[in-house]
Amino acid sequence: MRRSSMTLFSDPCSQYSHRVRIVLAEKGVTVDIEDIDSNNVTEEILEANPYGTLPTLVDRDLALYESKVVMEYLDERFPHPPLLPVYPVARAQSRLWVHRIEKDWCTLVDSIIANPEAKKTEAIRKEFKESLISISDIFVEMPYFMSEEFTLVDCCLAPMLWRLPQLGIELPSTRQTKPLLDYIDRLFERPSFQESLTDLEREIRA
Repeated sequence: MRRSSMTLFSDPCSQYSHRVRIVLAEKGVTVDIEDIDSNNVTEEILEANPYGTLPTLVDRDLALYESKVVMEYLDERFPHPPLLPVYPVARAQSRLWVHRIEKDWCTLVDSIIANPEAKKTEAIRKEFKESLISISDIFVEMPYFMSEEFTLVDCCLAPMLWRLPQLGIELPSTRQTKPLLDYIDRLFERPSFQESLTDLEREIRA
């Protein structure tokens, strides 16, 4: 499949599509974003992506899928502002944070969204909430996740944090959580984040 302009096939409700939209907005990339129901993908997407998953990015003759691959491609193709550190050790550390976020937290979020009323889901909510609260201290020293600058790690965290009301999770406002709540405000106030939101995502916090 070839398209004359860059196109992102995006699920307007998915945290994985959302993180790519944040990167595109940060970079100021001109892109056609097509909202697609992930349960009803088109032949065009299947032609570009044998797994039929979203997000899928088509850039002329190139088709990419898997959100981490897409985000890193965009960061390298459009280097300003950089969303990964310059030095190899720091870049590797950032990639490891993203990997841990996916393993430890994204799976919990996906489980809650898939089965919001299931009996076991309340325990998953509790685990995710307590895990978030436990990292609050790291934002005392740095404004973003283990970084002075906004990075791809924050692009992965922001969609989950925006979805907390949808997940049935409310973070307490305490002295302990203040650094985390301030971090969340910083993320949501970024123009790129506001630009990245779909109408369906805005409804989560309407």
